[in-house]
Amino acid sequence: MSEKPEHPVAYREPRQARSAATLARVLRAAEEIASGSGLEEMTIAGVAERAGVAVGTIYRRFEDKEQLITALTERMLERREEYVAERLRTAEPSLQGVMDAYAHALLQSFADSSSLFPELLRTRGSRALDRGARTITELHRLLLEAAAPYTGQIRRSQPQQALDTAARALLGACFHNSVRPDPATGDAARRRYADELSDMATAYLLTPDRRRSTGS
Repeated sequence: MSEKPEHPVAYREPRQARSAATLARVLRAAEEIASGSGLEEMTIAGVAERAGVAVGTIYRRFEDKEQLITALTERMLERREEYVAERLRTAEPSLQGVMDAYAHALLQSFADSSSLFPELLRTRGSRALDRGARTITELHRLLLEAAAPYTGQIRRSQPQQALDTAARALLGACFHNSVRPDPATGDAARRRYADELSDMATAYLLTPDRRRSTGS
């Protein structure tokens, strides 16, 4: 008796512009349905109807629903990486500006399909978790790159380690906001919360290490 593979086979990537546009429409429809009704309620037929394509068009690209969800996960994570990268490129040229851009970009990226994103990582097994880990690594790299010109302003004894701590704290806070029952919703509330997170991270970076007694 053969066992079902843990990871689905990779779906077929489009080679032509028209096919790529159709795939984008299918994935957008899948995200809309999954965000509104949940992954379990999403069906190939429903996605085809929402995207305005034949069911066979989807099955020519994906073997089953699992492959479609894998592609949806990839699309959402890539979009988050691109969004954060763009916000950091246009950040005010200062340590505070970089932290502001990072906090606001993270919070906004998690707010998009906020209930769907954690579900994708929780329920799709180790493959989704591995892909999510790569995104976290990339977001961390983007922050370090954007903050590099301003590390001289950091007053912690180990600036790179301090940036790592700040990045982890911001990422954790933004992810937590997406899964808590009372998240910061609405543009004004999200902006205020992102400002508070940025202020917290910047204050930490600008505060010298605490004095420790020799016996501690």
